[in-house]
Amino acid sequence: MVTFFEASLDTISVHHVGNQSQGEMYALSAQPLELKDDIIPNLLMQYFLKPFEKANEVYHLMHSSGDLALNELHNFATKVFEDKERFQEMSEQIAKHLYKVSTHPNIKGGELYVVYFNKVQIEGNPLDAIGIFKSENKETYLKVYPDQGGFAVDYEQDAININKLDKGVLIFNIEKENGYKVVVVDKVSSGQDAAVYWKDEFLQLKIRNDSFNQTTNTLGVYKNFVTQKLDDEFAMSKTDKIDLLNRSMKYFKEKETFDLDEFSEEVISNPEAITSFKNFKSQYEEEFDTTIADSFEISGNAVKKQARVYKSVLKLDKNFHIYIHGDNKLIEKGFDDDKSMNYYKVYFKEEA
Repeated sequence: MVTFFEASLDTISVHHVGNQSQGEMYALSAQPLELKDDIIPNLLMQYFLKPFEKANEVYHLMHSSGDLALNELHNFATKVFEDKERFQEMSEQIAKHLYKVSTHPNIKGGELYVVYFNKVQIEGNPLDAIGIFKSENKETYLKVYPDQGGFAVDYEQDAININKLDKGVLIFNIEKENGYKVVVVDKVSSGQDAAVYWKDEFLQLKIRNDSFNQTTNTLGVYKNFVTQKLDDEFAMSKTDKIDLLNRSMKYFKEKETFDLDEFSEEVISNPEAITSFKNFKSQYEEEFDTTIADSFEISGNAVKKQARVYKSVLKLDKNFHIYIHGDNKLIEKGFDDDKSMNYYKVYFKEEA
């Protein structure tokens, strides 16, 4: 979704942002970083932009009040897009804003990079973009070099691995009135309580309600319905639940568009269960203040991502895992009176 083969790094400023709850401060640079050769910009481009090649979700900046003008990042980005001479000034404001929300004790301090890019492509459209990146985790690197007819070894502490971006965001200069197009990288390493600050407090994001999001939400709601809700209303075995999950994944892989009534008839079949699922979907929409359309184009990327968490595994104590990918009628459950244990009987034609 995001590509950068035509992109160039225009301007970069580096600041340091500590954790104010730990008594740490922030340090601002006086001017943008001067890049003296082509090697460093190319390394920085790889460090900053390569992680976004796998980003599928597109967000918009928002504010809980509904007034987009109150979102700090939207305000700073707009000023830079309208007048690039204000880049350094706004980069400092971005650092101060990040410091303001860095209050959880588990948030690590680190360098903050604010970058102006030219011609970064999102969904095939080359655009200017503002990138904001934070490096929190440092590593030690060994250096081996020729020395007096042999080799010597040295090391460098607190160095940055350019293949491991901790946190990043790209704000594209398009759809300003909707909160711009935004993509995010956020690798959590210090606990879930501290994880929300980047997306929820620093950026304040809402996900774009496109086919990727619709597909992801529908598969997620259906999985929760099968694994959590069905037991309350219907007596179902684990193999039957796995069969329902497999049939839903098959539907999404084979169809180009989702239709709620068609999906319900083909996958769920049981009228009472269909009604229960539709009610469960409505409750989800109300609870999370989101709308899942009854019909939408299926996103192949979202299906692939969800397939990783759609487990078709039957776990039996700590001894066996049975992977069920097809007809659940070829597996039967029973009880052995002599051993006082449950068992499964599996039918097959060939042993691979």
